[in-house]
Amino acid sequence: MRDDEILTRISALVSEEHTLRDKLAAGEVTTDEEHARVKELETALDQCWDLLRQRRARRNAGEDPDGAAARPAREVENYRQ
Repeated sequence: MRDDEILTRISALVSEEHTLRDKLAAGEVTTDEEHARVKELETALDQCWDLLRQRRARRNAGEDPDGAAARPAREVENYRQ
């Protein structure tokens, strides 16, 4: 996945999170449904940001950014920004 594709995915995930919060406010989803999906979205965002950082680090080190790979969710969850 290229950097622009990762950034597009990040944008889509953030948009979905905002839509979900709007649906919660409108009573279209339950709090439990919203919390469960937001957790999934946050994990996916952590993975995307981690992959983008790996690609940038590899590029800055003169390495091939395509050598970066997405890490498992359990590894990137709750990364400190």
